[in-house]
Amino acid sequence: MSRPPTIPAEKKLRIVLSILQNEITVAEAARREKVSEQAIGNWKRQFLEAGRAGIETGKSKPSSRERQLEEEVSELTQALGEAAVEIRVWKKSAEGRLGPSRTSR
Repeated sequence: MSRPPTIPAEKKLRIVLSILQNEITVAEAARREKVSEQAIGNWKRQFLEAGRAGIETGKSKPSSRERQLEEEVSELTQALGEAAVEIRVWKKSAEGRLGPSRTSR
């Protein structure tokens, strides 16, 4: 049995939208594209589930710029935490040599 041809995502989208707009039936689409009705049904289900996920979260996946900024914030937060620890260590070290400072608590 031969494998059905790979259909580009853009074409699948047009087919699913045509079905949702009642322009064609699932059976018609399957016949035209030479794929099973089950395959068309899977495309439709995947499309609807992805749309539901977008609505439920209120937004789409983060853009590459958003991911880049989130990584940068994470790195800067870590560096800030490390710097704060170093400052505490230096203060403790200075107190040991010079005695408690007026600003230490």
